[in-house]
Amino acid sequence: MPVGAILRRCERAVVTAYRELRGTGADDLSAFRACTTLYRVHHPEASVQEARRLVAEWIDHHIVRGDSGPTPGCDCD
Repeated sequence: MPVGAILRRCERAVVTAYRELRGTGADDLSAFRACTTLYRVHHPEASVQEARRLVAEWIDHHIVRGDSGPTPGCDCD
């Protein structure tokens, strides 16, 4: 699924950042942590646990499974 098809800006930013970090040699955990921080920049009201859960779901959905359907997540655009 092309990243441009992801509707939520925060979700698109997270998936793009994860792909780029992994593509430049970052290990999985470092990329995941950076993306969790990125999510919290978009949503400072989110707890670390909530951010980790959503980032993990989005990475699994878009990158691991390559699914193009809708994802659970925040209510933003």
